[in-house]
Amino acid sequence: MRREIEIRRHTDADGDFLTAEGVRAALAVGARLSGDFDVAVSTGAQRATQTLACFLAARAQHVPAGVVVEPGLRSEVEERWRSAYKMAGSGTLEALQDADPELVAEDSKRLGGALGRVLDYLPDGGRALVVGHSPTNEAAILGLTGEMVAPLAKGEGVLVVADGEEYSVEPLE
Repeated sequence: MRREIEIRRHTDADGDFLTAEGVRAALAVGARLSGDFDVAVSTGAQRATQTLACFLAARAQHVPAGVVVEPGLRSEVEERWRSAYKMAGSGTLEALQDADPELVAEDSKRLGGALGRVLDYLPDGGRALVVGHSPTNEAAILGLTGEMVAPLAKGEGVLVVADGEEYSVEPLE
């Protein structure tokens, strides 16, 4: 019962909207995506939804379950993440955990639960495309799988694989 989530960071934005370069980059990334997706998921932020739309437009692929918003993939304490980043001087989860261990533990658990709900959307053998933010993508992965991943650059991603109750994180080509 293998299910997969390709989780990516949105491309370049100015505030909550993609820049012209962000649109170009999202279209280029979308053209390189492989495999079919059963559902496409956004955090609900405009920049994530717009990136997702560009990915799908470049692929011209039918997504059976459509595009859904999973607001649980968006942190309710974004300012606290920014403060932790300033204290840590780094966006790695290890550094953020040193700066604010309670934040990383609690929000990773909540964000990981939302990533688990995305898995619930999927049939056996299904695959989702999720577009979110950094460091909350990485925190969601930690909360679901227990694995820390390096910060995702804009447009980059990883593959989260669920095989029954076992999870793994794989690099994307």
